[in-house]
Amino acid sequence: MKIKVKKLVHGVFIILLILGFSSCHNLFNDDDDQPETIYLTDYELVKTYTPIVIEASLNAFISKYPDLEFLKERAKYGFKVYKIQYKTSFKGEPVLASGIVSVPIGEEFFPSISYQNGTNTLHANAPSVNPNNNELYLLLEFVASTGFVVSMPDYLGFGSSDNMFHPYLHKESTVQVVLDMLRAVEELATLKGFSLNEELYLTGYSQGGWATMQVQKAIENEFSGEFNLKASAPAGGPYDLNFINEYILNRETYPMPYFFGYMFDSYTNLEAITTPIDEVFNSPYNTLIPVLYDGTKSGEEINAELTTSVSELFTANYRQNYKTDTSYSSILSTLSDNSIEAWNTSIPTRIIHGTADSFVPMDVATNIYQSFLTKGVSTDRVQLVPIPETDHIDGIIPAGLFSIQWFLELTQSSE
Repeated sequence: MKIKVKKLVHGVFIILLILGFSSCHNLFNDDDDQPETIYLTDYELVKTYTPIVIEASLNAFISKYPDLEFLKERAKYGFKVYKIQYKTSFKGEPVLASGIVSVPIGEEFFPSISYQNGTNTLHANAPSVNPNNNELYLLLEFVASTGFVVSMPDYLGFGSSDNMFHPYLHKESTVQVVLDMLRAVEELATLKGFSLNEELYLTGYSQGGWATMQVQKAIENEFSGEFNLKASAPAGGPYDLNFINEYILNRETYPMPYFFGYMFDSYTNLEAITTPIDEVFNSPYNTLIPVLYDGTKSGEEINAELTTSVSELFTANYRQNYKTDTSYSSILSTLSDNSIEAWNTSIPTRIIHGTADSFVPMDVATNIYQSFLTKGVSTDRVQLVPIPETDHIDGIIPAGLFSIQWFLELTQSSE
């Protein structure tokens, strides 16, 4: 399967069309008696799509993106979209998290997809808060029409937990919040009477690509008896955070300074980094970074407060001596702790990445792919899927389309 790339324009017409159809969400009564649950604490039916609405909506999508024809060919179910709230934990303490799940309407046993979204700083853009604001979220909802239950966790710090900071690129809490949502979806299935066939597929982009690979590894190493993972498609992920750090510091400019600021702020809040902020960032950025990530600003707005000049953003000592100055050791160790080392995976895996990505360079994907091969994994099991001449932003939709089409092919071959 090859990825075709074309410049994608935000489908305003499509979004307005779907928003109009979303008004039919009150057709079904969701006030049934609820048995006791362990994870799921609340749910809300937010949309219902009938086959007629789905066909019209997919036609609108396809008029913009002809490569979506494969989705229409497999679409045969109406579906419901729920916002759910569920119990998880953070640093040993209970927390309420949230997400959105799309459920086919039918009597069959359905497989599941968990989609981990990319880097977001704005509370209003969490999947369960504003799914219509993101074209890929809308597209993923429609994957339910092909017979997948599609879950999208908000992550901690968003949705029901937006009163806390977001532990950005933190392995332990990310894995926990994704797996606990899958457990909550199983309970929702019992409550609402839909059936899961226990086949799980993982995908995500950028932060979500990193999260996908973290969850994949955790399932294989610790939870294989609970989750039947069939395939994984991480895309655009910063799998080696020390490599990303070095990549940024070796450049004159870096177009997404809020990425590193987000990491530093997250790891400082986690008390993993002990280096004083003014030893890493120059003024005024050392005073700005602690207050920028409060959920009210987008990444674009935070970038506007920072600088793309590496020498202006970072102190000379950090740029020149981060590897040798022991005052930076907590940074390097934290980046290592939250990076991903390849392992001898038994799961079919496709590592997707844009070849012109200047935010998270293609080398990150190439390096971990080669590391998988070094571990003895076959090229049938793990494959590198380059998206030609595509940068980080323009790779989002093509990576999503590839993942969906691949998962559909896998389920079709097993029927």
